[in-house]
Amino acid sequence: MERTSEQKLTSVSNLVTVFENSRTPGAVPRAHSLEHVHHRPGCRPPLPPGLQEKADIEEALGSGPRTVSRRYLSSLKNKLSSGAWRKSCQPGTCSGPGMQEPEEKRIVQELLETEQAYVARLHLLDQVFFQELLSEARSSKAFPEDVVRLIFSNISSIYQFHAQFFLPELQRRLDDWTATPCIGDVIQKLAPFLKMYSEYVKNFERAAELLATWTDKSPPFQEVITRIQSSDASGSLTLQHHMLEPVQRIPRYELLLKEYIQKLPAQAPDRVDAQKALDMIFSAAQHSNAAISEMERLQELWEVYQRLGLEDDIVDPSNTLLREGPVLKISFRRSDPMERYLFLFNNMLLYCVPRVIQVGAHFQVRTRIDVAGMKVRELTDAEFPHSFLVSGKQRTLELQARSREEMISWIQACQAAIDQIEKRNETFKAAVQGPEGDTHEQKLQSEELGLWAPQWVRDKMVTMCMRCREPFNALTRRRHHCRACGYVVCARCSDYRAELKYDNNRPNRVCFDCYTFLTGNVLPEDKEDKRRGILEKGSSAGSDQSLMCSFLQLVGDKWGKSGPRGWCVIPQDDPLVLYVYAAPQDMRAHTSIPLLGYQVTAVTQGDTRLFQLQQSGQVYTFKAETEELSGRWVKAMERAASGWSPGEPNNRDLSN
Repeated sequence: MERTSEQKLTSVSNLVTVFENSRTPGAVPRAHSLEHVHHRPGCRPPLPPGLQEKADIEEALGSGPRTVSRRYLSSLKNKLSSGAWRKSCQPGTCSGPGMQEPEEKRIVQELLETEQAYVARLHLLDQVFFQELLSEARSSKAFPEDVVRLIFSNISSIYQFHAQFFLPELQRRLDDWTATPCIGDVIQKLAPFLKMYSEYVKNFERAAELLATWTDKSPPFQEVITRIQSSDASGSLTLQHHMLEPVQRIPRYELLLKEYIQKLPAQAPDRVDAQKALDMIFSAAQHSNAAISEMERLQELWEVYQRLGLEDDIVDPSNTLLREGPVLKISFRRSDPMERYLFLFNNMLLYCVPRVIQVGAHFQVRTRIDVAGMKVRELTDAEFPHSFLVSGKQRTLELQARSREEMISWIQACQAAIDQIEKRNETFKAAVQGPEGDTHEQKLQSEELGLWAPQWVRDKMVTMCMRCREPFNALTRRRHHCRACGYVVCARCSDYRAELKYDNNRPNRVCFDCYTFLTGNVLPEDKEDKRRGILEKGSSAGSDQSLMCSFLQLVGDKWGKSGPRGWCVIPQDDPLVLYVYAAPQDMRAHTSIPLLGYQVTAVTQGDTRLFQLQQSGQVYTFKAETEELSGRWVKAMERAASGWSPGEPNNRDLSN
């Protein structure tokens, strides 16, 4: 037994000698390879899926430097989480000398042999690659010393721990196996130090990027690496493959220790300690797994910040990106939606515009909406399906997704971020969700006026001022928006300015109603609202409380200049009158028709979507969008023409 151990130590010593000789010009290295250290008669732990293929390809193509991608690192993390590394060797697969030895002892021998090979690999990384690159940096000044230290991270500490503590402890225990046939207590004592791997794993991708950059950038840097890689000590593997070995080492411990426990007799005294050691190894693996996840999160976050232009008020390493993707912005002035892009973080929503020339930053941030105080809800809009509303202190946005599933996903992601903020801030009062519907929420609660950016009424939804009810035109009466309530008003009705808290108390254009509420100033008599006329029944109020409402085509010359299309409403509080508006949000109808006594006729030939109102030579012709909608209008008008009211029997909801 002692002779076998001495042979193994001699083997490791020979490998170290090879490494030292490779550093001395003109030295003749012995014909040893790291690959020989991994092989022995008996059971050998399998390489992770895909790694053997990588090694074979590397040997076929040569020893040129190759980058280890983040995709591979992510795959490694998944293997750590899924347990793919922890598949044990099946009984009967091991062969070779020593079959009479206990199974658990053979596994400990395998652990020792792989540890010897691993220490040799660490020696190559720390004492050869690291030290020679550091020496070259100091002498030639061709590349910075800090770059070398960043590439190798804390590899010196890892090497010293394994060479001076872990390997000697394993060797002593195996030498004294007859008197002390256990390994669990040794691993328990040393396993907490394995958490130092987190720093190495966390830095691994950055190290790979620096290695690739300076290999291309600095010929002396490349010359040192190429010389060492071409030596027998490197085993025909690149520096990056050697650097990957510490990332894979903890899962290998877990694999062997789990197999060791399976081979132990049921009443073995080492079973309890070995199980505790396995739990500690698993904790160290999870610690490294968490480091990989944190590294990936920071890398993804940095890439997002680069796409946004690295603005100072946005870059924060503590942020978490929850969702990103394209959406369409529903404009209050234009009829066609505009392409926009959203980034949802745990504390803010960034509303961005894609840059035409994507040099540097790919997006320009238009608005930042804080998640704290944000509200999100679905909009029911026939013209813009899959639309939703996001309102916050800074701005309110009407957005359209490409599908209903995408809309639901955005709403759920936003609501989850809002809920998380509320949990962390118990004093925050949840924003009251507005009623869902296809119309604008007309009246803000008094305590919210000026505190939140309002939802603006779209220009095409009104044809007249929503305060004085005078029609708009392109020259003398143009459209403006009240920044407090979102109404579309004329210049005369919005000739006021008030400080709004959501805009950092800056003065903004507001309508006279909001001006009075926000400032407490009494308006002059000539500015006060006029008494309503007979046609001044708001269509938005009627559509919320209507027996029937929808757009209808106005056919024939009877309608004059009112236009080919009208928003028609039969209100619940005035069920015998048909009001025709130019737009759904208008405050005054351009036509009202008392339906009592009219004859309603549905067209049975030709276009069946047409129907007419006739009385004493007066004929009004309408055209619905569908035949089904036309039938509903005919039924509603027949009831109104007969004098029926909602309070009477046979009340049926005909509203759209």
